[in-house]
Amino acid sequence: MTETFQTIDETPLRADAARNRERILAAADEVFSERGADASLEDVAKRAKVGIGTLYRRFPTRESLLGALCDERLLALAANSRTRDDAMDPGTSLRAFMVELATHASHYQGLAVQLGTVLKSHTVGCNAGREEGQRLLQRAQKAKAVAKNVSFDDLLCVITAISLAVEQGGPAKSRVKHLVDLFLDGIRVR
Repeated sequence: MTETFQTIDETPLRADAARNRERILAAADEVFSERGADASLEDVAKRAKVGIGTLYRRFPTRESLLGALCDERLLALAANSRTRDDAMDPGTSLRAFMVELATHASHYQGLAVQLGTVLKSHTVGCNAGREEGQRLLQRAQKAKAVAKNVSFDDLLCVITAISLAVEQGGPAKSRVKHLVDLFLDGIRVR
């Protein structure tokens, strides 16, 4: 059974606007990779060779720009997660998704701090990531692998904390799985 994710209805862009959008995304990826997710948006506009007004018309907030940058990874993460439904029990599927999301949140220095807001930016990928996380949580709760009083926002708080710990030079990325396991073991239905 395949399901599709809800998408945003976007009006097709004129050719010049589409080129500007792609230049902004490429420049933002470079600038954020070099300086972190809190780098100056003016620097992004300069690198893209567009005016700051053009950047803000296309991406009114930093989170909307980060959301657009994360789209492909989040879409892939959600699609990959769905392929595991038959191979993994609900609790293990949720664990795998949380590890992948925590690892993704470390892609740019400073992204982890904004992860919850970015996932609410309503881009196609952000919607897919959020919907998949909620679906996996409900599946795990139905299977009694996770307590009923746990929300997806609770999971995001933990994913953010784990990502921040890794980002701040705490445990290595290889320990992300261990930290997710510690949390999920604590919220398991007993």
